[in-house]
Amino acid sequence: MIRENKYRTHTTEMITEDCLDKKVRVAGWVENIRDHGGIKFIDLRDHYGVVQITMQQNEGLLEGIHREFTVSVEGKVINRDPSTYNDKIITGKVEIVAESLTVLGEVSENLPFEVDSSKNSSEDIRLKYRFLDLRNKKMHDNIVFRSKIMQFMREKMLEEGFMELQTPILSTSSPEGARDFLIPSRKHHGKFYALPQAPQIFKQLYMVSGFDRYFQLASCFRDEDARADRTAGEFYQLDFEMAFADQEDVFAVAERVFPAILEKFGGGKEFSSAPFKRITYAEAMLKYGTDKPDLRNPLEIIDISDLFVTTDFKPFRGKIVRAINVPGMASKSKTFFQKMEEYALSIGMKGLGYVKVDENFNYLGPIDKFLSDGDRNELKERAKLNVGDVLYFIADDKKNAEKFAGLIRSEVAERMEMVDKNRYEVCWIVDFPMFEEDEETGKPVFTHNPFSMPQGELEALNTKAPEEVLAYQYDLVCNGLELVSGAVRNHRTDVMVKSFEIAGYTEADIINKFGSLYNAFKYGAPPHAGMAFGIDRMIMMLLDEESIREVIAFPLNSNAQDLLLGAPTEVTEQQLREVHIKVRTKPGFNGVKSEE
Repeated sequence: MIRENKYRTHTTEMITEDCLDKKVRVAGWVENIRDHGGIKFIDLRDHYGVVQITMQQNEGLLEGIHREFTVSVEGKVINRDPSTYNDKIITGKVEIVAESLTVLGEVSENLPFEVDSSKNSSEDIRLKYRFLDLRNKKMHDNIVFRSKIMQFMREKMLEEGFMELQTPILSTSSPEGARDFLIPSRKHHGKFYALPQAPQIFKQLYMVSGFDRYFQLASCFRDEDARADRTAGEFYQLDFEMAFADQEDVFAVAERVFPAILEKFGGGKEFSSAPFKRITYAEAMLKYGTDKPDLRNPLEIIDISDLFVTTDFKPFRGKIVRAINVPGMASKSKTFFQKMEEYALSIGMKGLGYVKVDENFNYLGPIDKFLSDGDRNELKERAKLNVGDVLYFIADDKKNAEKFAGLIRSEVAERMEMVDKNRYEVCWIVDFPMFEEDEETGKPVFTHNPFSMPQGELEALNTKAPEEVLAYQYDLVCNGLELVSGAVRNHRTDVMVKSFEIAGYTEADIINKFGSLYNAFKYGAPPHAGMAFGIDRMIMMLLDEESIREVIAFPLNSNAQDLLLGAPTEVTEQQLREVHIKVRTKPGFNGVKSEE
């Protein structure tokens, strides 16, 4: 015999015209109490929706009841008056006539905010009372959406022949990437575990162990500062790895899984069809000023440094000079140009030069006097200038010229409303450099994942300058967001030793820090490759939220604090002693430092 739930016989979404004249019991939160011409109503909310309850002859049941009380209500289902139909909810044609009401949970404190408008409150207040914030329909729907996407991802990976496996949470500290979260060991004096920044080493070891296709909805931990598209502390990724695979095999899987996600959860927007466009890192930095280009923006950057090698215009002489043609901008107001100038100064530029193209194809602007007729013709051809266009100039060293040109490209396109917000533009960024020059030491360091396979393998490492070595590393970018990062992994000890040697590590360092992979590669490691989708960031994009914390149930705030539970917190002296930690405050140090 199935026991009937004493709190409810139906959830709100089940209360339809099929229930007419039936007695039902529902339970949830009082979202609203309304008085229409002497008849009082409750809007009762549960996880599934909202149903209207009319008190009619039993208004006394509402005595002492306030919004957000948790109640159970029993009564008969009847039709609403047609003039009060609500087509926005599934229960919009019916209501429940209350016969009894039982309070299950009282509200004994003043609400810190109104639940239906909680998103208008400060983020810290919302996070402190996150259990209330998550009752807000938009926030609640965000978390439901997240659950559905993660379930869909799991189903797609299983369809692709991948096996769901787990990797440890207690791991070892890595010298590469972001800061680790360290955990002191009680049993091993002076030693520390670390929370994994990613399942990188373990998933490679799965491949060496003979597993063919691994995936995991993995939690990763990085002690990084928060941004709008990056949460402090913990984040989730769809992580997968394939044995006996190269870059093309990984791309093929991603180009089936990601379009399926966009098709089902993209809100009906158009999206790039597979195979996705491939852009080299070098091309992306030149044409878009970023390795995360938003291809909905039609503007492209061109290099015109050669035109100003001997220029009399000092700000351009000897500099990398980039230009951006903005079609139709010449007609904009003086204020528009001033706002762009202010933006340029705000990002660290010393100014923002430009010329306008008038109806006679004259170049209007102070830079024109430094141009020869040949320069003007060359600019017309290279920048594809037309009447009414504006050509912006950005000059600096190579790194700043790329960065500033990319920022100006994005800003002016937004202000000109050139970005199509109703589609998803997807591309691969490929051929990342394996090494870059450290700004402080001038020596080579890894640019991305140190476990990647260099293109050309050992021969490239032995014969090319470090800055010329490319890696089999790739990112998938959508609408200016990096959603996926991955690589073909190095599976050879000789390549591993040489690549780390170039980055300043000895073989002894490798054995000490990465002994597991180093040893595993000696025992017949297969070629393998993989990637990871950033789940939180992807959901943020699909829901068009401005902050990643809007799609995570219980995130840390922008200052890496858990305002709901109070973390990080102080611990007792006894707890510190057990893990051999002494906390002391240095003179002049505004904080604490943990030491052995």
